[in-house]
Amino acid sequence: MAGITASMVKELREMTGAGMMDCKKALAETDGNMEAAVEVLRKSGAAKMEKKASRIAAEGIAKVAVSGNTAVVVEVNSETDFVAKNALFQEFVQEVADKALTVAAESAGDGEDVCTILDMKAQLEEKTMTIGEKLSIRRFQKVSGDCVASYIHGGGRIGVLVAADGVDDSAKEALTNVAMQIAAMNPQYISRSDISADELAKIREITLESALNDPFSLPKPILQNLIDKAVSEKVWSDEDIAIYEDKKSNMNYLPNFLSNEAKTALAQLALADKEAIAANKIFGGLVEGRISKQLKEICLLDQTYVKAEDGKQTVAQYLATVSKALVVTKMVRFEVGEGMEKKQEDFAAEVAKQMNA
Repeated sequence: MAGITASMVKELREMTGAGMMDCKKALAETDGNMEAAVEVLRKSGAAKMEKKASRIAAEGIAKVAVSGNTAVVVEVNSETDFVAKNALFQEFVQEVADKALTVAAESAGDGEDVCTILDMKAQLEEKTMTIGEKLSIRRFQKVSGDCVASYIHGGGRIGVLVAADGVDDSAKEALTNVAMQIAAMNPQYISRSDISADELAKIREITLESALNDPFSLPKPILQNLIDKAVSEKVWSDEDIAIYEDKKSNMNYLPNFLSNEAKTALAQLALADKEAIAANKIFGGLVEGRISKQLKEICLLDQTYVKAEDGKQTVAQYLATVSKALVVTKMVRFEVGEGMEKKQEDFAAEVAKQMNA
């Protein structure tokens, strides 16, 4: 240890980003051999990563990188929001984005695959060792077009990319506005034409089932037939039948007085008569209206533009005012931690545990 100087420790720290004590220990183990000490720290970092592998990293940030008409968004995760705000971590995420912009792959996910594609395993190990938390390069995706735009929301909680053809960079401001729209409204598709027949059929089936499970929202003739059946076949209890007889002059308030069992029984009658009700033209119109409303919510171009002065202009109409040749070709929205299990912190229990210890 006597031969290990402060300048050697400083040099090793600058080379690896490791903590001071780790650097001193590595130099001591290698008798001051700098290259061997670096190798020791690398192996130490790998060991630490292995220990952290079972821990949950669902915080973090998204960042973007843009070059010409190509842009990329990446998500890198940490265990805590505190680390996500750390300057060293944020610099590393930008390095990941810059690297992702240069690789041939258009997109990748599932952590380990991303790390391999980007060839950043060593950098990830070093940052894990320095920061002291499990870190994960989760995913990236690139877009290209005649014009591309990006938007980062909430300090990196949401990262968005948009690509369009038919326009030049003069449309970038408009595309940035659309990227903000995507961040706020989270559309699932660009337009209705992007929805496959199978997906549309699934939406229709879910909407139909939902309508039948809420019988008091059905057209009045259908609802009345269901109630008549519930009464005549004694599906309802005598108490609920009496309530119906007393309140039927104002059907709007009837659900407030019926028992939950009566409402559930009515929904079951509707589901049992699904085929006949689905063939009813009035019911068909109700279902199609609800589907249309859903599509306006999940399709970008059909959504009401969030900056619309009249509160009615759609995104498609807004883009048409910029250029009728503008065609949005791709959009990407990364929200940090979406679809991941998140660690549930119980700070009171943690404090109590430490006090007892």
